[in-house]
Amino acid sequence: MKALIPQTSQKINRQTATDKRNSMTAPNVGIRRIVNATRYSMLGLRAAWKNEAAFRQELTLCLMLVPLAFWLGRSALEQGLLISTLFIVLISELLNSAIEAITDRVGFEIHELAGRAKDMGSAAVFVSLVLVVIVWSLVAYDRFC
Repeated sequence: MKALIPQTSQKINRQTATDKRNSMTAPNVGIRRIVNATRYSMLGLRAAWKNEAAFRQELTLCLMLVPLAFWLGRSALEQGLLISTLFIVLISELLNSAIEAITDRVGFEIHELAGRAKDMGSAAVFVSLVLVVIVWSLVAYDRFC
């Protein structure tokens, strides 16, 4: 016979380090959660801009290529495809930077797994840049040839 576990109406409160900042205020639910998530996202973007030269370079390149995407793409679908490849580069760079930051936080000693994680993050950025070159080349070829 299974032992009966009494259930309470209280929720288990598992807070992350980020949520502990708000533990003295109202619960992090509904619109407040969205506002907080947006604020933390902006802090992450600001940290990437401040601390990651590669992110600054890629964001600058993206900002220059977005107007070109509207000119090069002949349909909204092509324009969206061109712009979305740029976002993939930024996303992969943010994830790569996060991997590097957490790996460096754990320790600066050389470890095979840490090196592998950093190399894979870098490879993800490289693959996303190759994707940009392929998609943009195909759209340009379709437009001009």
